[in-house]
Amino acid sequence: MNNRKLSVLDQFITQIDHGLRTVLGDAPTPERVSPALDVQDAELSSADRDHAVALMRVNHTGEVCAQALYQGQALTAKLPDVREQMKEAAIEEIDHLAWCEERIKDLGGNTSLLNPFFYAASFGIGATAGLISDKLSLGFVAATEDQVCSHLKTHLDQLPAEDLKSRAVVEEMLADEERHAQAALDAGGYNFPSPVKQAMTLVSSVMTKGSYKI
Repeated sequence: MNNRKLSVLDQFITQIDHGLRTVLGDAPTPERVSPALDVQDAELSSADRDHAVALMRVNHTGEVCAQALYQGQALTAKLPDVREQMKEAAIEEIDHLAWCEERIKDLGGNTSLLNPFFYAASFGIGATAGLISDKLSLGFVAATEDQVCSHLKTHLDQLPAEDLKSRAVVEEMLADEERHAQAALDAGGYNFPSPVKQAMTLVSSVMTKGSYKI
């Protein structure tokens, strides 16, 4: 259903429903199969398995935040084409959410207990950016995706070399996120200066450290 045909109350209820499903329910069925599907699993030591779970939990929480960010921006975007771009990006990120959750369960781990907090915070940031301007909103997407790409590259360096299934998921996510960042800039997004990006890095470190442990 098109949000332009929904009342404010309807939109609010829809967003609450989406948020609860994202942070409390199982991940939706992805449109694409997991890149790890046909990859041989490996015997990992207990320490390597715990580390892989923690890294994939961080990635999963990042996708929870992405869902919230895009939903918040779509709700407040002023131009219809920007609103639709945010919705389409959120749909593509669902694949990542499902892939990460599947891999975490395969490894015997759990998703982060902090996801509800991070979802709410990211939704608020996305909605605020959309209220200010579509250019800022798109720029925030590009800068956020840059942060995500940086984390994913670090995780590729840190994941156990034998864990080819997790690595396959992260590599595919990285390719998608790089494409999302460029698409946001191409659509007219503001290219944030380095000091702003550095501040965003500090904020994102709270998410990564928290979800790695909890």
